[in-house]
Amino acid sequence: MLKRLGLPERLLAILLLVAGVDFAANTLLFERASQFAVRKDDAARVAEHLVIASRAIERTAPAERQRAAEVLSTGRFTLAWRPGGARPVGAVPLGTMRQQVIDLSDDLARSDLQLYLRPMSGADAIHGSMLLADRSVLTFRTRASEAWTLNAGRIASLMLPTLLLVTLAWVLFRATLAPLRTLVRASRMVGAAPPEPLEERGTSEVRELIHAFNEMQQRIHESMTNRTQSMLAIGHDLRTPLARMQLRLENLAIDEEARADMGRDLGEMRHMLESLQAFVDSGGSRIPAERIDLAVMTQTLVDTAADDGCDATYIGLESLAIMARPVSLRRALSNLIENAIHYAGSVTVTMRRDGDHAEVLIEDDGPGIPEDRMTDVFQPFVRLDTARSRDTPGMGLGLAIVRRAVLLDNGVLHLRNKPEGGLAITVRFPLASGSSPSSPSPSGSSH
Repeated sequence: MLKRLGLPERLLAILLLVAGVDFAANTLLFERASQFAVRKDDAARVAEHLVIASRAIERTAPAERQRAAEVLSTGRFTLAWRPGGARPVGAVPLGTMRQQVIDLSDDLARSDLQLYLRPMSGADAIHGSMLLADRSVLTFRTRASEAWTLNAGRIASLMLPTLLLVTLAWVLFRATLAPLRTLVRASRMVGAAPPEPLEERGTSEVRELIHAFNEMQQRIHESMTNRTQSMLAIGHDLRTPLARMQLRLENLAIDEEARADMGRDLGEMRHMLESLQAFVDSGGSRIPAERIDLAVMTQTLVDTAADDGCDATYIGLESLAIMARPVSLRRALSNLIENAIHYAGSVTVTMRRDGDHAEVLIEDDGPGIPEDRMTDVFQPFVRLDTARSRDTPGMGLGLAIVRRAVLLDNGVLHLRNKPEGGLAITVRFPLASGSSPSSPSPSGSSH
């Protein structure tokens, strides 16, 4: 039954429940107050004061009665007289206490004595009135030793519905929003892992939303899978004709300069396909991270570039361990080093430890990146031809691949232009537990 209720119906149920609690609490208080009885000495005191005051005022001339009432008043019993008119009443009559007082004096039984609990009063919690023989009205205020408990109960009864409303609303809204919180958590994972259908629970509106979300994430997964398979198939299928073209090029009777130009074009096409495949494969979150030596990996890549005749320099620690996925991380660092060499002709890589993080600084002296395009370079298939020369190889996937790989291993990637010119890229990773850096070489290694 509860599952079929929508959010408006549940809110209405809260209001009805609180109204019922309020009615029950007020009814209980009314009955309790009506049956309120004071101690015997309190009842005797009230009866005595009323009998004495009524007799004394009846014997006083009407013009002097109000003054007489003031004289007869005490610190615990205040009297007032009026010639007639409406008698003051209260919301909570004290029927049992009235009977207690009347039982102590027959005169009070004939005076139409009325007793009420004052609303949220201070010391004088009880008030009432009685009729004198000439139908004039004597009003009074007094206190009883236990009357404060009734007012405390009234305050509690007024607060109870509010407290219950807050509590019930909190519980109900938490229960209602629990499926939405699950939905929010699941939405953060869309596209990062195979879809896991959520249980359709909650109000009818929430169940419809979860049902639509399950269908949406399934469509997204199928679309991404189809895109990945299509891109991988294209890359795989194009490698064969590229290989045939390379073989034919080697057998063509053309001059060496044209052969070299065509060979570079074919090499760039292979590089583009490799970049495309790397971009598609770079989301490997299901591959477990392992302990690797970031310093050794980085220095090896720099040495490899130097062995190929490039101007590459490594400075810093010789050993520094992190937890990462080696294949994607090696590809990312290799892309950064190759980009620096391509755009600037040289690269300097510094490895250092910063607190509990490993930090790799890759610097070049190239054209840098316009400040307003710093975020654009991370988008796939974006080429900043205004900042880089147009003979840039690849498809604009380099930094997109790097960023994916770094984020996958809880790293941080930061780009900035150096004041003296060139680009500085900082990559930070959390250190593996128990990692201790070795001392750097005196001047680093350079080639």
